Amino acid sequence: MPFEPINPPQFPTPIAPYSAGSKAGNTVYVSGVLALGEGGVVLHVGDAAAQTRHVLEVIKTTLEAGGATLEDVAMNHIFLKDYADYAAFNIVYAEYFPGAKPARFCIKTDLVKADCLIEIASIAHIG
Repeated sequence: MPFEPINPPQFPTPIAPYSAGSKAGNTVYVSGVLALGEGGVVLHVGDAAAQTRHVLEVIKTTLEAGGATLEDVAMNHIFLKDYADYAAFNIVYAEYFPGAKPARFCIKTDLVKADCLIEIASIAHIG
């Protein structure tokens, strides 16, 4: 099945060769999202809650560009630099997923930029 790349025009230029998301049939895949601005500058350094909010807003925008919403998200892949940020992350995450919760996993790992604390990739099914 062919896929359609999703690259909302308001996003900064990616720091690597990828699309913000892709759509295949009724499924929207969102690439791993970090709290990055133009030129790969890390936003909200040291603030896990603010980085989480930024990441989820980018995911929301990407989903909408592909015809989906956060309510369509079935799976989130979550990467944290430090489990000390887990509580702050979950407070913001719960705001974005107040109803039925998508499946997810959470892994502690280094991220592509040292000041990035959170990365999330999502899969949504429309309809």
